[in-house]
Order: sequence, then C-alpha cells, then structure tokens
Amino acid sequence: MVHRDSESGAPNSNGREFTFGSLRLDADGTLTRGNELIHLPPKELAALQVLLTNASRIVTHQQLKQALWGDVHVGDDSVPKCMSSLRELLAPDDCIQTIYKRGYRLAAGVSKLEPEASERLPRVVIMPFAVDVDVPAYLGLAIAEETISLLTADPLLPARVLARDSAFSLAARGLTAHQAGEALQADLVLTGTLRSLPAHFRLRAEMIRVADGTQIWVEDMLVPQDRTAVLESELAHRLFVRLSASDWFSQNAIESARNPVNREAYDLYLRGHHESQTPQRHRMQEGVQHLARAVALDPSLYSAHIDLAHASILQAFCGFTSPADAAERVRHAAESIPSSMDRAGAILPALGWIRFSFDHDLPGALRMFNASAHLPRETVTTRLRSMFALSRHRFHEAIEILTEAWRADPYSPWLSARLAWAYHLGGEREKSVAQAERALDLFPDFESVGIYGSLILAFNCHPERAIAIAENLVRRSPCFDLCAAVHAYALACGGRKTEARSILERLQWLSRERFVLSSFTPAVAVVLGDEEGAIRDLKAAAEAHCPWFFQVLADPRLNALSDHPEFIRMQKTLERMETSAAKRVNHHRAAADSNSSAANPSGITP
Repeated sequence: MVHRDSESGAPNSNGREFTFGSLRLDADGTLTRGNELIHLPPKELAALQVLLTNASRIVTHQQLKQALWGDVHVGDDSVPKCMSSLRELLAPDDCIQTIYKRGYRLAAGVSKLEPEASERLPRVVIMPFAVDVDVPAYLGLAIAEETISLLTADPLLPARVLARDSAFSLAARGLTAHQAGEALQADLVLTGTLRSLPAHFRLRAEMIRVADGTQIWVEDMLVPQDRTAVLESELAHRLFVRLSASDWFSQNAIESARNPVNREAYDLYLRGHHESQTPQRHRMQEGVQHLARAVALDPSLYSAHIDLAHASILQAFCGFTSPADAAERVRHAAESIPSSMDRAGAILPALGWIRFSFDHDLPGALRMFNASAHLPRETVTTRLRSMFALSRHRFHEAIEILTEAWRADPYSPWLSARLAWAYHLGGEREKSVAQAERALDLFPDFESVGIYGSLILAFNCHPERAIAIAENLVRRSPCFDLCAAVHAYALACGGRKTEARSILERLQWLSRERFVLSSFTPAVAVVLGDEEGAIRDLKAAAEAHCPWFFQVLADPRLNALSDHPEFIRMQKTLERMETSAAKRVNHHRAAADSNSSAANPSGITP
C-alpha cells in the first residue's frame, strides 16, 4: 500500500478545521489570524497539524521527527529549528510549550470544527479507463482526462475532483481504483472499462465508495464510434447529476454535446493529446503531428490549438525541437484562438513563457502570467510557472509553487523530480538529495525522476548510483539527448572521463544535423577541466534561446565558472531584463499616481 509522505505538507485528512488562540487552521492547510493570512512552509504546517491533532498531549521529539521526515536521516537539531521557526510564524500567539526532555505541547485551547454537511464537498478520483484489446490504449486515458477537464471547469460542480497526475501515476504503478482512492484520501473513485462493438463504443463506469470499497452505482453508455466527444460530455453530465442529485444539466456538457465535431480531427486530437505527453522523442513528435493535423482539419477545435502550443513547449524542454520552432507554433496557436472563447486564457502561460525565454521580454511575460493567474493549477500551468520562477532565480517562489501543487498531487512524478531540482538550484543540497531519493523510491521508471535524480546524486558524491540510474535512462531512451548529457556528467564525476568525453563528442556531432540541447553539457566540461568548452556550450544555448539557459546559470555545478568574464556577461542578461521590468512597473505606478492626483488635486479622499 502506498503511503502519503509527510513531506508533501498534506492538508488535514479528516476534513476538520481547528481554532486555537487567535488563529484558525482550515482543512486545506490555510492559517489565518482574523483577516491576516499566515504562510506556513510545509514542515512547519505539518508540525502544527501534529500538535493540533494531539492537542493537550505531549508530542515527543521522535514523533515529530518521524511525522515530518519519515525515514530520511536528518540532524538532531532539525526538530528544534522547525519548532523555533513555527513559534516565530505564530507570534504573538505564544501557544507552543516545550516540555523539558519530553517534547512539545500545544498550550492554547483547541477547538475542532466539523464542517457542515452542506459545506463538505466529496473528494472524487477519476481513474484512467481500462480498454479492450481492440480499443486504442490512449482512448481510456483521453476519455478520463477530458471528463476531468469538463467537470473541473464547472464552478457549480458539487464535488472536488482530485489531481489527474496522481491518479494516473498510481494506476500506472498497478494500484487498484480502491487503493488509489485510499492513497489520495478520496471519498469516491470512478473507474470503468471501454469496449468496442461493431459500430459503437460502450463505456461501463462504476463509482466506488472508498471508505468500505462498496460499488454504489454503475452507468452504461453506448455511443457511435464517430461521436466519442458525446461519450465524454454524457459521462460528465451523469456524474454531475449523480453527485448533485438534481436534474441541472452542466452547461459545459451541453455545449460539448451540441457542437458538431469533425470525427477524424477529434480522434487525432485525442491521440495527439496522449502521445505528446510522453517523454519519448518519436511519440512526442507523432503527438505534435496529430495535433497539427487536427487543427488543419478543424480550425475550430481550439483545445487542439492549446494542446499544440503546450506540446511544442514540452518538446523544446526535452530538446526534441528547436526553441524557434516551438515559439512559432505557440504564437500561431494564440493567433488562431478567439479572445472571446472561454478557454482562450489557457494559452496565456505558454505565450508568457515564449515572451520570456525566446523574446527576452520580461515585462510582456509578466503581463501574460499575471493575466492567467486565475487559471486552475493544472500540470501545464504549474510547469510553466515554476520554470518561469526558476529561470528568474526566484527559487523560494518556485519551491512554494511546486510544494503547493505537490500537496494537492502527491503522486505526480514530475512534481517530485522538479522540486528536487528547485532545491538543487537554490543551493539546498540536503533537501535536494532527500527529495531526489524520495522521488526515485516512488517513481523509479519515470524519465524526469531519473534525470534529476542522477544529476543530483552525482553532484553530491554518489557517482556510482548516479551512473547506474543514467545507464538505465539511456537504455530506455537512447534518442533523448538530455539523458545522454546526464550520463556523461555521472561518468565524469565517477572518474570515467574518457567515456564522458566520447558522449560529448557524439552530441557535438549530432548538433551538426539537428537541434541538440546544450544547456546540460557545460557541467560535464567543468568536471573534465574544460572551462572554455563549458563556455562554448553555454554560448550555443544562449544563441538558441534554450529554455534551460537562465536556470543553468544558477546551477551549482557551474560554480567554477563564476569568475569567467563570459559567464558574468551572460548573467547580466537576466539582470538587465529584471531591471527593465522593474522600471516598467515603476513607470506605470508613477503614471497611476499622477492620474490619481490630477483627478483629486485636494488630496482629500471622497
């Protein structure tokens, strides 16, 4: 059985709210004092939850250590430091009492508030649907994902649909629907099977109550094979009706069912959506081709335009396409989507990322990200926002974004891996290693976990294990240049420098024929003692507008280059961008203040 690690800073699993002193902790982990919002880092939040759950009882040092770090080895001062930090954050409330040689106790009176039944939304997990052998595998995933999108887009849905990444990740690891529901602390879990008939698809969906594993209802849906979209909207409608016990029909489902769909275009969209999310060069390229074909057949299929933009950026992150090609696709997709369309805002983070990483237009990027701040915290949005923060060297902000997302999606492999990378860039070596180890333990077969895990372990004096992980990566993904660069770095750190040089030479040769990501090879050159080679590769990354360029300028593996004039010049590019953005903000504020003064010359507030 998978257990939920306390590092995720999970909200209260029992759905309770607590009041103590002048403070209130909501079930979602939000801490307030009156109207003041108090941000607690994950460890401090977890410690407070333990104290509240054991109100009036002494919580020992060992209990806190186990609850906060599990089996990860930490220093003896870790708990005292965490409790000291928590006390400072709760001040002026002096509510934590130290019991000499025994532990800690919450001294303030604690009240547990059970939410009213009308206020408690059921937590629902939607699993990928199993398919018969004669049904394409992507359809089971795609129908589940499209149903999730329809439901989460509906503000009146009487339930909370839990994170897609965790549900799909747990399913890929072989957990049953009931086990996945338990792991995610859900109330209900939807599962089912998609079967193919001569001219129809039949979906048998069943809802399971997680508390006792009881099947509480079953729905059978039959639709013509050329109307797959109707299946998703019908499933979303039936779920809504079941959950709300009313005849109110979801407007999103109505629109989806009524809009005519080009069957071939929609099928290509579903296939492209699935294939473009796999970090394998040929499958991702096929996914992008499917999406491009879908929008060519049906220009009004705006979801395919958005997916094509997102897939193009992911391709650039992986090094499977040039940043210039990705930027062109994103801009074309943005121009093709009417601004009046409900989902038009979904492309703004992608456009903001291109403005920053390719155009070096930070003010424009900030406008795009700020305008899309209302969007749900989906995988793509979180990925782009965290990349944006990391590239601006705002590591604490990136860690907060990733931690908050991880709290809601604790079994997402890429989130676990990206958090380790954020700690690494921020110089928090112990945390980066602990997070990498945790990710490797939970998700040993995911490329992103192996990439970051090997890189971090090699840097932190575990080259043999890093080499083993990297060798497994290149064996599974031989055409993934990033895996080859990580392999070369692990070999160089392990003293196998001839083999590392051989890999660099092969990547250099490949770069004459196609785009090769060069941001991760400078670290290899540094270990090999070739600083000029490292600078040469960084220049190539800068010229190609590589999406990783600004992040690797903060990579501790390149500390040996910190005094190199060319390296300093590269760092100043980001400084100039930040200065330009700050001046733009100050200019707008001054203009706003001037307009305000002109409108009210007396200075007296009406």
